[in-house]
Amino acid sequence: MKRISIEIKWALIFVIIQLLWMLLERVAGLHGENIDKHAVFTNFFAIPAIAVYVIALLDKRKNHYGGFMTYGQGFISGLIITVIVTLLSPLTQYTVSTVISPNYFQNAIDYAVSSGKLPQEAAETYFSMKSYIIQGLIGAPIMGLITTAIVALFTRKNNKPETVEVA
Repeated sequence: MKRISIEIKWALIFVIIQLLWMLLERVAGLHGENIDKHAVFTNFFAIPAIAVYVIALLDKRKNHYGGFMTYGQGFISGLIITVIVTLLSPLTQYTVSTVISPNYFQNAIDYAVSSGKLPQEAAETYFSMKSYIIQGLIGAPIMGLITTAIVALFTRKNNKPETVEVA
């Protein structure tokens, strides 16, 4: 457990930031009166999500690997964070849907139907707890792996080359 304590810490921080982002979306009206703008603005969550992975891998490099970390080590660390975030995603979605924004699904259904984007039955199927939990269980590992693969490139720092003394 000690070996992955940094990953556990950053996965929990990721989930907390995700919940705060959902609260911000709700307060901004993106789950209600401004729901028509939700699809655009929700994508900006990528910025704090990527930042968390960068800071997490830098933390791992500094505090676990002594300032040096290979791409593989960074990738494994990010993968562990991704697995934990994925495992927590049903609980995260439940919290968003019942505590933070309990009217979101109905508002999204109403908007999708009234704007002609989806028929009633399709909207009810898509904008539901079950659908969003499934989307989270699929989307979290995909986005986490892509983010990890890229961030590990930028956070790697190979061991110092040995110095050669010239006589």
